[in-house]
Amino acid sequence: MGLFDSHAHYDDPRFAGDLDQVVEHISSQSEICPCGVEYVVNIGCDVPTSRLCLELAEKYPLFYAAVGIHPQDAATFNEESIPALKEMLRHPKAVAIGEIGLDYKYENSPRDLQKAVFRRLMDLARETGYPVCIHDRDAHGDVFDIIREFPDVKGVMHSFSGSPEMARQYVKMGWFISFSGTVTFKNAAVVPEAAKVVPLDRLLVETDAPYLAPVPYRGKRNKSSFAYATAARLAELHGLTTDEMVEITRQNALNFFQM
Repeated sequence: MGLFDSHAHYDDPRFAGDLDQVVEHISSQSEICPCGVEYVVNIGCDVPTSRLCLELAEKYPLFYAAVGIHPQDAATFNEESIPALKEMLRHPKAVAIGEIGLDYKYENSPRDLQKAVFRRLMDLARETGYPVCIHDRDAHGDVFDIIREFPDVKGVMHSFSGSPEMARQYVKMGWFISFSGTVTFKNAAVVPEAAKVVPLDRLLVETDAPYLAPVPYRGKRNKSSFAYATAARLAELHGLTTDEMVEITRQNALNFFQM
């Protein structure tokens, strides 16, 4: 029973030169990840990268894909985007819509446009029944308000950075909370506090590879085997063994993605 990395970006150019070797490594038991990695969901950020995630899922058995448009890429949305995403969702290894949401830190796309695209993609999730993977950076209030407009859509808050109270609100709505390497960072004190209040049946673990490598790998190119360190921190916060947390988050991810 291996680890389930619920959010990664192996379509990123930083993996272009050695992806075969990386996949071989993460699939195997190692000192870094004694259980090995069993599943990875690669997350699209626009129509082209969503297609690439599906291509990777076809090539590598442990890879699955989510398709969507990242808020920083909202300006790429056009009248062809929804039909293209609908077609991709017919793929047998497409398991979610994402990542979608709001990003007020960089604002590569105007906020009003981000909100409009976010609502359109939440509507797509409501129409198709797929869960969503949410990106929320410095936009907690607006993200929460838009999500509440779609009570029949379920999802996961990716790389959660909100407060414990916000985590409780999402759990009450039936949502999952995913933690990346930030839960191990000393300068992100609120994240462990939020992780403590999330019930075990609502926890997911992720890398956001190649970003957000956990301690003790911080600063390195992240990869799925490093998520074992993130699972270890979550286990510590909940009074469990790391292997128990790996199995809990694995089963939660299988349930969430309906795999």
